Amino acid sequence: MAVPIRTAVAALCTGLAATLLTTVPARAEKQEHTWAVSASAHAPRARISLDDSAGTLSLSVTRAGRTVIEPSPVGIVTEQADLSQDLRFLHRESRTIDERYRTKSGKRLDRRVRMNETRLSFATPRGARLDLVVRASADGVAYRYVLPAASGDVLGETSAFHLPPDASAWLGTYRADNEGQFVQYTAATAPTGEYSDQALFATDGGYTLLAESDLTGAYSGARLAHDQGTGTYRVKLADDRVRTDGPLATPWRAMVTGDLATVTRSTFTDDLAPASKAGHTSWIKPGTALWTWLAGGRPAGQSLTAQKAYVDYAAERGWPYEAVDAGWYFKADAWDTTDPDWQTNSWMPELVDYARAKGVGIIVWIHQRDLDTAEERARWLPTLERWGVKGVKIDFMDSEAQSTLRWYDAILPETAAHHLLVNFHGSTIPKGIQRTWPHVMTLEGVAGEEKRTNTAAHLTTLPFTRNVIGSMDFTPGAFQRVGLRPNSDAAEVGLTVAYESGLQMFAGTPESYDARPLARDYFDQVPAAWDDTRLLAGSPGQEAVLARRGGDRWFLGGVYAGAARRAEVPLTIGPGRWLVETVEDGTGGLVQRRQVLRGGATLAVDVLANGGFAGIACAWRPGLTSCHR
Repeated sequence: MAVPIRTAVAALCTGLAATLLTTVPARAEKQEHTWAVSASAHAPRARISLDDSAGTLSLSVTRAGRTVIEPSPVGIVTEQADLSQDLRFLHRESRTIDERYRTKSGKRLDRRVRMNETRLSFATPRGARLDLVVRASADGVAYRYVLPAASGDVLGETSAFHLPPDASAWLGTYRADNEGQFVQYTAATAPTGEYSDQALFATDGGYTLLAESDLTGAYSGARLAHDQGTGTYRVKLADDRVRTDGPLATPWRAMVTGDLATVTRSTFTDDLAPASKAGHTSWIKPGTALWTWLAGGRPAGQSLTAQKAYVDYAAERGWPYEAVDAGWYFKADAWDTTDPDWQTNSWMPELVDYARAKGVGIIVWIHQRDLDTAEERARWLPTLERWGVKGVKIDFMDSEAQSTLRWYDAILPETAAHHLLVNFHGSTIPKGIQRTWPHVMTLEGVAGEEKRTNTAAHLTTLPFTRNVIGSMDFTPGAFQRVGLRPNSDAAEVGLTVAYESGLQMFAGTPESYDARPLARDYFDQVPAAWDDTRLLAGSPGQEAVLARRGGDRWFLGGVYAGAARRAEVPLTIGPGRWLVETVEDGTGGLVQRRQVLRGGATLAVDVLANGGFAGIACAWRPGLTSCHR
């Protein structure tokens, strides 16, 4: 459930936040009815304006004096009041937020949050209250509505984003499973329709990714509605009526803003979300996993013998997890989970014991319909914990309606209580969930490796759109899907770094790995949790080269769309000399190249059409010949 603002303020007074609270009398603002919020002189600046005659609010964003978001309507309508017009200003409160927190997965584990917040209070002539809370940081602006008193069910928002019509736009057509393809348009030429609320635009003020944070069952998921020929993207809720039973704080409408490197590295949507509710978290361990669905499909999931063989391979490689997908409890002689003795009919406990002895944890797939009631969860979750299963991959929610979000609200604390890592498929997208519930290792919500319609342009857009807001279970590494994926083998290796996921699920077969020992050995090295992330080179739809640090080594992942080329990548990972090992496409397969470069020098790589590369960089010293450990 959304956290009331007063609760958030109290929490920030524990020493993790430094809070400054001031109240500005109404008459001090009366002449202007315009307010500005920013974190610093060079950061994005929000400007909120109240039209005196109509009583309507608008919000615009600039950066370095250039347009990011043009003045856009702000407002919400409930069954008791239209809080989008006839508003009069009451008062303003401002505070500074300064927090530190640590995550279990994501672009970096240690986070620092510095934001300025303004809360503007308004009322209608009949006394209905609306508070508009605006936050600004170095990498974004966000706002939310707070209804301090019960106002009845929400019927919709008048919120919208006005973009310059000629702004470049990378949009994913909305789907309930959030698995739409990202395609480039301009803000005005995009076809009439509905789009994912994670939409990227390039304006004079830089890049801006629209997003959402702190979405819970107290509200409804959002998407963007657009009419071709305009630069306007309206907020449309999944429900026609959002049920409320008292005061309400809506999710944040976020605009991650900056140059492309800033947007890519941003943790703004996590920073907006509530602090962890998971309690003790030492049991939460990200890692790489051998995923058996694309490797063997349903027959593999029905076979204990096949699953033991996959466990053997994961153990041999030192991969910490093996994921058993659909089929393990949908056998021809499937057991009835309503039977008190149903647990004794599964071979899963035997597999878990077998894997535990080899140092491998088991993740199991399960359909959401088997967890959609409290009674079903009470049967499944304690049983999986007792067996020793490490995590669950829950599939087919396919909705961001309020009823489904309330299901998320129920299962998140229950899985945490039973020490089960979570991977959501057919799901919502992160929206701050991984800060509040750090045992959520990853979510699908992406047109991933399973899709046969992906393009190389889509693959090079994902680091700047979907993966900006949280872990993404794309499931790279399916080398066996020749002709079904648009990229080269070296690019496929590079995806394991270009795409961040707290559970990095490798989708290939053991045979395909063994046929590509350089890829296999790289997978042995790559972490699933990162200390830092940097964008080395990028242009959405054309190229993306990311560097992620694990300990004292940097891992590099580059993906490209279009013709073969000689790629030149600035090695901006720090001063000194670096030994750089790259895995590249050669004439007869993958090849490895080693060279010593100074930090800031250019790394040149020959890439195939729709190709890429992977790499490891470690501090060089005389005699060092490899970064592998």
